[in-house]
Amino acid sequence: MTSRSRGPEALGERYGSGEPDGQDPYGGVRQRAHASDHGQVHQAGRDQHFWGSGPAPQATASLPPDRPLTGRKERTDTLLAALAPDGAGTTVVTGLPGVGKTVLALHAAHRAVERGRFPGGTLYVHLRGYDPAGAVGPERALEALLRALGVRDKDLPPTVEEQAGLYRSELNRRAERHGAVLIVADDASSPGQLRHLVPAHPAHRLLATSRDALTAPDFPARLVSLDELDTESATELIAVALARVSPGDPRAGEEAGALERVAEYCGRLPLALTIAAALLTDDPGLPITALADDLADARTRLKRLQHEDGDGRSLAVEAAFGLSYQRLKAQDARLFRLLSLNPGPDLSTKAAAVLSDREARETRTGLATLARAGLINEQPPRSGRWRAHDLIRLYAAELPEEEGEKEALERLLAYYTITCDAADDHLRALPGQPVPELFTDRAAALTWLDSERANLIAVIPRAVADHPRIALRMSGALNIYLHQGRHFHDALSINERALAVTRTLGDRLAEGTVLNNLGSALYRVHRYDESIDAHTQAADIHRGLGNRDGEGSALNNLGNALQEVRRYDEAIRAHTEDLAICRELGDRQGEGMALNNLGNALQEVRRYDEAIRAHAQAADTCRELGDRQGEDMALNNLGNALQ
Repeated sequence: MTSRSRGPEALGERYGSGEPDGQDPYGGVRQRAHASDHGQVHQAGRDQHFWGSGPAPQATASLPPDRPLTGRKERTDTLLAALAPDGAGTTVVTGLPGVGKTVLALHAAHRAVERGRFPGGTLYVHLRGYDPAGAVGPERALEALLRALGVRDKDLPPTVEEQAGLYRSELNRRAERHGAVLIVADDASSPGQLRHLVPAHPAHRLLATSRDALTAPDFPARLVSLDELDTESATELIAVALARVSPGDPRAGEEAGALERVAEYCGRLPLALTIAAALLTDDPGLPITALADDLADARTRLKRLQHEDGDGRSLAVEAAFGLSYQRLKAQDARLFRLLSLNPGPDLSTKAAAVLSDREARETRTGLATLARAGLINEQPPRSGRWRAHDLIRLYAAELPEEEGEKEALERLLAYYTITCDAADDHLRALPGQPVPELFTDRAAALTWLDSERANLIAVIPRAVADHPRIALRMSGALNIYLHQGRHFHDALSINERALAVTRTLGDRLAEGTVLNNLGSALYRVHRYDESIDAHTQAADIHRGLGNRDGEGSALNNLGNALQEVRRYDEAIRAHTEDLAICRELGDRQGEGMALNNLGNALQEVRRYDEAIRAHAQAADTCRELGDRQGEDMALNNLGNALQ
């Protein structure tokens, strides 16, 4: 079935015209950008190099060491049950950064091995799903796992499908010879990183960690969510760490109240608690009360929550950030502060130039200076995209406000909005239709949208308060792209925000359009009753405003949703009304869609002769327009009706 994508009142409707909020395209976030080392796949210990003609060595006991775990007995038991012979084939531990997902997963894995659960061995791969340098793809993960299973480099297949087949075969062989194998995949960010790692043999288990709840129809995993510790466990984590380093340390017992304060200031987050414990163990004379008093000031809390061990390794490096920042020349320091205005995770050289109101070449020189200072990274190298580490983003957000920030943010919002509009025009255009020259072709527009998706999504909530029309316009311009890319939950999120904006503004036309787009997003995530309600409201609003095109678009999408819940007679009526509107308006593209969807509904009630006529007319209409995709769809449906 096809959702309407015609004119302005369609799936992917855009709002307004001209420059957003009267801004020049380049006449006007706090970027909490990310950075880390280039992503690698790790097995055990060190890199291994093999020579000779004999069997390749295997690394099937490659779990990283177990670490002390506090307050996670229930979740440990849950994972052990999942790893049991009658447990889930795939389990994903989810939770926010620093909550201890990896520690829990490895602890449970070691306990399962101690119980003799995996005689075939253990494999470990770090997927670096949130690494700014790029996540480890299935090819690299499979290569590492196959090497660990003893496959030589010269025997590694060239394609991911062949690698996955060999991986499953090797695991099947190992199950028959040795028994069950546990695969631990750390820090995944999408089901796509894990699908090929799922073993086929029922004895094996895949245990993954992720910040996201990884679910997909073709990835049936059990999710085990992890939250921050309760107060008792949080204080115990610090107390146990003190006792482990200095068994006679009396501070935890004598300053129980202060210990609770420290735990709360750390948000009961295991990473922060571990740093606090390290600060106390490094300084046996430091009262817990003094540390609690230090952490009480939110303005300096981040500065206090950092620790460096004797080897120079640091869990938090804000002091180094400050030293680097203070050495910057004035224009580079200004650029660094302005980068924090970007609402998304990274930004391009072009976006940075818009923010700073400088030429791209000059801006790149400044960005390279910041990279040399260790404050940002170009990831991937030579990509023209720049990220900062999480802690640097916090550091930048706490710097004094830069003069001209308001104008800089307005320039950035205008840049994103106008460029997104132009990209959307390419996605909507039929062959031969004029498109903006900002992009050379549709592929270039898609490349830009892919690279900027996270930023564009983040712009909408950032713009809602002060630039609501930009929020509406951006959400409309993103709908086609998000639906074609199957980013349905993003589409749902932005349209829910946009709907609230339209109602705050009292803009009924925009409300009807957003309801139509929201209904299409709900349809894509199979929330059909809600989709029907949204499209019905949209049709009613447009009908009341006399907006026939918007009414027809909503009726088309309503008919599609009605078919999914087997309300075929109502669907036929909706598509028939839409068809009449399209013909009234001379909308040939909409007419082709209406005929095709009407034919589908007619097939469902066995009115095949009428369905055949509808699909044949749809194919003819799309052919005349040069709409090959629509023609192919109509011909396919015609073939089904003729059977």
